[in-house]
Amino acid sequence: MRRSRRPVPLTLVLLLAVAPIQGQPSLRQQNEELLGQLRQVHSLSDAQLREVERVFSGSAFIGQGNPAVTVHPMSPGECRARIERAGVHHEDPDFEAICGAQYMAPLYDPARERPGDARACIDQFEFPDIPCAYPVVWVRAREAALLCEAVGKRLCDAHEWEGACAGRLEEPDYAFDLARGRDPAEGVRAMRVAHNRVHDSRKVWSYGPAYRTGICAATSVKTEGCEGGGWSRCGSNTFPAGAYPECRSDLMVYDLNGNAAEHMNLPLDGSQMSSRGSRELGYTEMKGSWFIFDRYKAHEDACRWRAPFWHGSRVMDPQSHHNYHLGFRCCKTTTGPGPGGS
Repeated sequence: MRRSRRPVPLTLVLLLAVAPIQGQPSLRQQNEELLGQLRQVHSLSDAQLREVERVFSGSAFIGQGNPAVTVHPMSPGECRARIERAGVHHEDPDFEAICGAQYMAPLYDPARERPGDARACIDQFEFPDIPCAYPVVWVRAREAALLCEAVGKRLCDAHEWEGACAGRLEEPDYAFDLARGRDPAEGVRAMRVAHNRVHDSRKVWSYGPAYRTGICAATSVKTEGCEGGGWSRCGSNTFPAGAYPECRSDLMVYDLNGNAAEHMNLPLDGSQMSSRGSRELGYTEMKGSWFIFDRYKAHEDACRWRAPFWHGSRVMDPQSHHNYHLGFRCCKTTTGPGPGGS
């Protein structure tokens, strides 16, 4: 049973970089509303909410974008009307029973398994994993991992995100031998080249076998004067989660292309695999694309493509990268017998 909504005892101590302008909520006010939604929709306990607050309070930037410069191209209300017209219903009791949480999808191989065979699930939407809520951005990889843990989940391994996008979870294919004894950046490069060589000839996107424009949340614009990033110059002009109902994979996971790019965990050793219970984790991997991608296709965004070591670091590095179009989603280990974890 869901908890009824009640006042949230927030103690956020955000060092706000800009003061709110008249008629516009501050970042703190936006985050208070966001945490209230998290409590209500995901039935967070008091202890879980305190952990989420603790992560938010350590950052001057985590939220749904700098409210002074962010201009969202669609409101949550417009999103709800849009998905209602499309006849989309995100509540799925079967998925919830398998995953033990709302708005998560089982990860499995439909060619040989059923959803109930999954050993892991993934958020259907970018964090906060709420339909028609804006994704959380300006979050470091370490903060993303801690937020996933706070809500009873974990940061996904790269192969889990790729399986969710491609509509089929494959066995982990990390060529750890290529990274052994090498500098981490060199190890990432060698593993990336080997992985991409295998998948270059069979690219797929979450919505199908060919890249298409206008189907995902990739039609927004950059803030004028936003060059090279920056809190005060660059708005997080994202769409509400799930606003493009066709932008989903066969495993019912949304916005894997477009909206916000996403932090994932790239292990260079088996002991760094989140899906095998690691908490030390590996190195940063950015997945997907972002809200202007239809206008500015800066790189590949096929499902199984692995990116260069952009702004690379250990996931748990306190100074791991963050920016205005980078968010995350979480995974969760289940008790089913499927592949990709334990």
